[in-house]
Amino acid sequence: MPAKKTATPAKKTATKRKSDPIAGDDKDPKKVKVSHRSHGKEAGQVLVLGQGDVGQLGLGETIIERKKPALLSLPEKIVQVVAGGMHTVCVGETGHVYTFGCNDEGALGRDTAEEGSEMVPGKVTLEEKVVQVSAGDSHTAALTEDGTVYIWGSFRDNNGVIGLLEPMKTCTAPVKVPMTEPVVKIASGNDHLVLVTLAGNLYTSGTAEQGQLGRVPEHFSDRGGRKGLGRLLVPQMVKIKGKVHFTDAFCGAYLTFAVSKEGPVYGFGLSNYHQLGTKNTKMCFVPVKLSCFKNSTTYWVSFSGGQHHTLCLDAEGQVYSLGRAEYGRLGLGQGAEEKSEPTLVTGMEPACGLTCGASVSYAVTREGSVYAWGMGTNLQLGTGEEDDEWSPVKMTGKQLENRVVLMASGGGQHTALLVKDKQES
Repeated sequence: MPAKKTATPAKKTATKRKSDPIAGDDKDPKKVKVSHRSHGKEAGQVLVLGQGDVGQLGLGETIIERKKPALLSLPEKIVQVVAGGMHTVCVGETGHVYTFGCNDEGALGRDTAEEGSEMVPGKVTLEEKVVQVSAGDSHTAALTEDGTVYIWGSFRDNNGVIGLLEPMKTCTAPVKVPMTEPVVKIASGNDHLVLVTLAGNLYTSGTAEQGQLGRVPEHFSDRGGRKGLGRLLVPQMVKIKGKVHFTDAFCGAYLTFAVSKEGPVYGFGLSNYHQLGTKNTKMCFVPVKLSCFKNSTTYWVSFSGGQHHTLCLDAEGQVYSLGRAEYGRLGLGQGAEEKSEPTLVTGMEPACGLTCGASVSYAVTREGSVYAWGMGTNLQLGTGEEDDEWSPVKMTGKQLENRVVLMASGGGQHTALLVKDKQES
């Protein structure tokens, strides 16, 4: 299968010192199997809540909002669920991908000509087993077990569609992302994609207006300037002075965080509310070493960004927030103000995961509860009300009884949870 060709040259970059013997004794160089701690390991069921007027809840044409989490019917158990701006993507335990929601620009990766077919989960045709997905406002990406990435939909900037892999061309079915080395982790912002490779390199593609690609200077950030859109749409490496080996990357709507093996956390993109943790509010077009994450007593495990705020998780399970404060999205209590560095969010048990919607925040605890806070308008908090919540509130509901939450994902106006039944002991 031609899709597997990319693995061989990458083997060499991964082991710079002695590449020959490794290439020689590898019986089948095609079979790289990638793994990363972010890949979903446990299978469960999907719950959805919030607004679903374009089908992003997957509950069919008649149910367009849910105040409490509702169980979604899917063909198999699910290991990862991701809420994009107005669509949802699920990975089944067999490696199949299911999508539903808005398909105006091809974000579902499948034909939805049949009336109402975007409102219920449908399978995306991909030959290989998918181990991870990511989704933005109008694009979806999928990582296969051999480190290949497929993408569909489109990227947009302030003036509209810019294309996906080719200028001005949206893709309504999966296309392979051209890469010369295997990828182990993918992450999406609203309109950009970040790839972490086996060799520890970072590649980005998509919109560059706010600096979120970390490799396009400001004067080329508007549609690639005189170099054209290809400069933005073809994934290229983010370069950093000195030897930096990236182990993980995370996105906010318009920003990127990259964690290095050496310790420092780097960031680039929009920081108009200090959501990157930079001292000023200028956009960062090149990676900045973020000194506010240097605290040597904590080790940062995870980041997630909304439209203008960021959540961070440390190894002890403590959740911190920074950035814009309106509607309570920082979870720091009534009337809290903008924060330029990570500030502890209290009132929850230790967390193992977190996620942001545009103006909402979620933390999944180690014992399997989910807490929500922020803007209540879209019913994304699971309180059943439209009130904003300025401090974490534990989500409850019939479908959460006797279940543990494995992961959460916040979209533009909806939320998805992956849950599994508690073991009867």
